[in-house]
Amino acid sequence: MLETRDIDAGYGRVRVLRGVSIAVPAGKIVALLGANGAGKTTLLRAICGLASIQAGTITFAGATATGRAPEALVRDGLVLVPQGRLLFGDMTVRENLEMGAFTVSSHEPWDTQLSRVEALFPILRERARQPAGLLSGGEQQMLAVARALMSSPRCLLLDEPSLGLSPKAFGTIIEAIRRINAEGIPVLIAEQNVRRILRLADYVYVLETGRIEFEGEARQLMNDDRIRASYLGTG
Repeated sequence: MLETRDIDAGYGRVRVLRGVSIAVPAGKIVALLGANGAGKTTLLRAICGLASIQAGTITFAGATATGRAPEALVRDGLVLVPQGRLLFGDMTVRENLEMGAFTVSSHEPWDTQLSRVEALFPILRERARQPAGLLSGGEQQMLAVARALMSSPRCLLLDEPSLGLSPKAFGTIIEAIRRINAEGIPVLIAEQNVRRILRLADYVYVLETGRIEFEGEARQLMNDDRIRASYLGTG
């Protein structure tokens, strides 16, 4: 569904990623692990047309995505939930959801899409008239995911969805990701919460200083000494 091949990417003349190749197969959850500064956000931004690609190629749904405009990729179904959520704080929850569907011509009626995301996150129905900026951190993350779903994604990317959340709130997000994936939507998630992501993902890539250092099935990496020593605090 989504693939990068030998990507070099960054900002201006600054190269952050070096020869990064990953694949997100249809129907799978793929995780990007790595410390702050490893290049996770840059990779997601490069895939979505928000960081400059200096070498390599990106394909999405069988078509070249390299160098395409972000809004064109969204219309094609490649949708990012950014780090920090980037909601419209002065707008209501309902208005934020409306913005999620603004650029998309979907075969599904608006009310069908809205019912789906409100079933996934019932609190958003209760908070429909409340400004997004007044929601709790967990509720804001739910809204950010729901806004992305309003655009009918064919592949969903999430950047550090656990950031600033309590374990309980992140658990709600994790369960939502499972349900989204169960509908057939592949997911690429960048995270530092290694233990929970290894239980969620099918496949994992580990980024260190802009390169893929190792990769494998999540259940295998749970018992990998390198992962245990570097990320789980055990040898």
